[in-house]
Amino acid sequence: MSALLELRGLGVRYSGAATAALEGVDLALAAGERLAVIGESGSGKSTLARAIAGLLPRTARLHGTITWPGLDHPARNGRDIGFVFQDPGSSLDPVMALGDQVAEVAHANLDMGWRAARRLAVELLDRVKLPEPAALARAYAHQLSGGQKQRVAIAAAIVARPKLLIADEATSALDTIVQAEIVALIRALVTEDGMALIFVSHDIGLAANLADRIAVFRHGRMVEQATTAALVARPRTDYSRALLVAHLGLEA
Repeated sequence: MSALLELRGLGVRYSGAATAALEGVDLALAAGERLAVIGESGSGKSTLARAIAGLLPRTARLHGTITWPGLDHPARNGRDIGFVFQDPGSSLDPVMALGDQVAEVAHANLDMGWRAARRLAVELLDRVKLPEPAALARAYAHQLSGGQKQRVAIAAAIVARPKLLIADEATSALDTIVQAEIVALIRALVTEDGMALIFVSHDIGLAANLADRIAVFRHGRMVEQATTAALVARPRTDYSRALLVAHLGLEA
């Protein structure tokens, strides 16, 4: 498969920080590939996701290169990259109807009129398996459960059928049953649309159920990457082995 995305020597340092948040990352992602990025809090995995999507704060300084061989232009947020954040409660606007929030993405990125964009929003709310999507499109975020909010956020992220979907700890604020439902939904959507996926998580168990390949991060560096089957069966580092013990209950 051809490469969609390539990172070479990627590093990120935040202003005033004693150490780099990310350092020396070389990584490639094929079109349609599902990659999980795992590690503990502070390992650099969310910084990596935001660097790829161009969502780093102004206090961040990036070095190295991010290139898109699979595109003939720089990647565009909302069009080529869909991003799902950790907390749907903060990523959704509390004073805008949910359907309008999804429609706004279509209006901005697909050059759609508002009427067509709102029709598409209802279709997408139905696609992410929300009940009564036409009625829900008129509802507000505070009226939904955490899992339902995350489904709305996913609908907004896939409006333009992006080449890459990034889910940054998109299940960590949800209970175990809802986590499994969201992972199953993401798996179905990326398969149906042929999207590549970067799934950021601290939970190697969820990652193993979703990804073709896993990259393990610690202290801002990638310490291991392998196919999911190989990493679960034969982790090369003690850190990866400890994550497997903690989340999958495997023997050390």
